[in-house]
Amino acid sequence: MQKKQFAIIGMGRFGSSVARTLYNLNFEVLAVDSDEHRTQEVINMVTHAVQADSTDEEALRALGLRNFDVVVVAIGQDIQASILTTLILKDMGVKMLVAKAQNELHGKVLAKIGADKVIYPERDMGHRVAHNLISPNILDHIELSDDYSIVDLQVGPLLIGKNLRQLDIRNKFQCNVMGIKSQNGKMNIAPHAEDLIQENDVLVVVGKNEDLQKFETSFT
Repeated sequence: MQKKQFAIIGMGRFGSSVARTLYNLNFEVLAVDSDEHRTQEVINMVTHAVQADSTDEEALRALGLRNFDVVVVAIGQDIQASILTTLILKDMGVKMLVAKAQNELHGKVLAKIGADKVIYPERDMGHRVAHNLISPNILDHIELSDDYSIVDLQVGPLLIGKNLRQLDIRNKFQCNVMGIKSQNGKMNIAPHAEDLIQENDVLVVVGKNEDLQKFETSFT
């Protein structure tokens, strides 16, 4: 199966954090910034790093961004550049366009001009956003350390109707199900082996990052 391709425009603190996290998870990442110094800083942390003006339509078309699975506009203080870049990318027909907003008003404008998802760095750390981009089934991601995390995983069809004993998650994936959130908002803390997983349940799972990724891809 072909790896997902991500393009991150804007290599400030937030953009570079998302780019590095995705690359460390073995996805193909193109980093774009108008500042050559910033592209040089991340060149060894991503698949490709390119200096380009994202407000130049021809420059963006030359990068083939329309072919990427997800494009993230992570431009920092320049709200005008952020809006113009988003407009150009939307006009190009980018599949999934995620844009960073400085504030609520900026976010409303980005949503109005076609951003598929608007994110606020003050609320969404770069690594958490990266995990959400990889799998729409991951509703939340909390990093406990460099190696361990807790994820909220929306159950897929392969899990529905099975109990935890049948799934044998601990032995197969070395992950532990800490809880099951049901559709009505109730949380089953430390569920029993015989507890059935229902449609729209959310599993709260803890484990090593590499084991969690194997679990996510096996059941989504």
